[in-house]
This record gives sequence, structure tokens and C-alpha cells, in this order.
Amino acid sequence: MLYEALLVAAVLFAAGFVFTATFHSPLSPALRVVFQAYLLLVTAAYFIWYWLHGGQTLPMKTWRLRVVGTDGKPLRFGQACLRFVCALIGISLGFGILWALFDRDRQFWHDRMAGTRILS
Repeated sequence: MLYEALLVAAVLFAAGFVFTATFHSPLSPALRVVFQAYLLLVTAAYFIWYWLHGGQTLPMKTWRLRVVGTDGKPLRFGQACLRFVCALIGISLGFGILWALFDRDRQFWHDRMAGTRILS
């Protein structure tokens, strides 16, 4: 997760640079909300794109992990979106990763909810 966070931070840094270069002004409260939504969409696009195209982000490739549906097939768009939203909720609230300690199949909460699993 640390490796993934470093890569996402770099992607968000680049996306933030593009946004601030485009708008050339200090962020007003309204523009700040737009900026935050933009960064969330960039993050979603990053994960969903990689999950749909090979099932692996770069850190997942390094660790030889791949996300697939519970049937072993590549993720569908809806599954990838649901996995992202559930991961965002679960990790933000702090229980998404801890869930795996108590899950009978050692799945994360977002994998259980989205009908996905991680293969090693």
C-alpha cells in the first residue's frame, strides 16, 4: 500500500500542477471543491484503468498481484468502479483493510463487496 500511495501521490501531484496551471488563481472555496472532485476523479481513473487493463497497477505488478472477478475473469467496468468506491469508503473509515483479518477468505471489504479477489 505504501508503494501504491507513492505512485498515486505522484499522479496527483502532476494532475494538481495541470489544474493550477490552467486556473492561474488562488483557489476560491468553490474552486477548491472542484479541485478536490478533480483529484478524486483522477485517482479513480488511475485505478479503474489499470484494473481493467491487465488487473494490475504498477505496484501490483511488482508484487505479482492481480485483481480479478470471483469467477477468475477480468473485471468489468462496473466491478472496477464499485471496488474503487468501496475501497475509498473502507480505507477512509479504517475498517476496509482490517476486514481481511476476520474474513473467512482473507478478502478485503472492497473485494467482498465488489465480487473481486486478488490473485498472487
